[in-house]
Amino acid sequence: MNNSVARISDFGQSIWLDYIRRKFISSGELKKLIDEDGLKGVTSNPAIFEEAIAKSNDYKEALGVLAKKGRTAKDIFLSIAIQDVQNAADMLAEVYEKTNGLDGYVSLEVSPDLALNTKGTIEEARSLWKAVDRKNAMIKVPGSKEGLPAVQQLTSEGINVNVTLLFGLERYREVAEAYIAGLEKRVQDNKPLNNIASVASFFLSRIDSMLDPMLEEKQVQNSVAGKLVGKVAIACAKEAYQIYKNIFGSERFRQLEAKGAKPQRLLWASTATKNKAYSDVMYVESLIGANTVNTVPIQTLNAYRDHGNPAARLEENIEESQIVLQKLQELGIDLKSVSEKLEDEGVQKFVQSFEHLLQVIDQKRVEVAL
Repeated sequence: MNNSVARISDFGQSIWLDYIRRKFISSGELKKLIDEDGLKGVTSNPAIFEEAIAKSNDYKEALGVLAKKGRTAKDIFLSIAIQDVQNAADMLAEVYEKTNGLDGYVSLEVSPDLALNTKGTIEEARSLWKAVDRKNAMIKVPGSKEGLPAVQQLTSEGINVNVTLLFGLERYREVAEAYIAGLEKRVQDNKPLNNIASVASFFLSRIDSMLDPMLEEKQVQNSVAGKLVGKVAIACAKEAYQIYKNIFGSERFRQLEAKGAKPQRLLWASTATKNKAYSDVMYVESLIGANTVNTVPIQTLNAYRDHGNPAARLEENIEESQIVLQKLQELGIDLKSVSEKLEDEGVQKFVQSFEHLLQVIDQKRVEVAL
């Protein structure tokens, strides 16, 4: 394994794949990426499942069987998703064992319409965790304000959590604190810590997609704004990593680490470049660093294998990144408000994808019944 993707692990970063589909697993394609690229995990979301089910015949037989049993669209989706996650988790079990539970995870998301419902999120996360029944599964929970108590509670119960839809630095800090509080509750309850893993998924390209037009508009009056275009997401990520090092290097966490706790790693998400003017690997190339994860769509994975140049860059130009965030504030752009808007939009987009997914399944149910 000496291609560009495989060499990323030399710098302490794990590459996960933001893609899942039944044939992709059964055909051996996933296994090939594990063997040749050193792939160490898989993430999924409603949009990924929507595309897999709507644009393939992989699920025709399963849909037919479940439809004839009178199952609802949501029940059919969960049955399909759970089986895919189980199969992918089994494929990654060896990675899980070899890395002592650091990697080898497959993520499944709670229903997006529960993002603002703490109790509902906890209940569905428990149900999914039990149904998947794999120690190398992760349950994705939105990092909304309402999601924070769920992260703490689920962690305290020994459920691996992938905290998703993070856009802001303040919210990221709250997520890390919720994870640590969950571990501390386990210590109080005399429960082990060494079998728990978590990641905090910080979304990148959507930050630049929202801010770039604002900066381009402001550069008419202030040339500084133009120099920040395309730089804010990476600056936020680098600052988040400094927060990570501070929190998980603290005496408070060291006490938990001594009892077997793993840090909640930062995971770079939304890493496909949306602006064609930018490098198609910029959100991978710029953010390689120790004890992090990058989950990439398959197109980005292929692009990086073709022309990536891995090196530890996550802690390069930290001062420059801090200046970018400072200049943003001086231009009157409130990053906290932007991140809150992105979170709201992110939740809504996932809800829309989920609703469309259920509509697609309903349509497929009718087709297989004919």
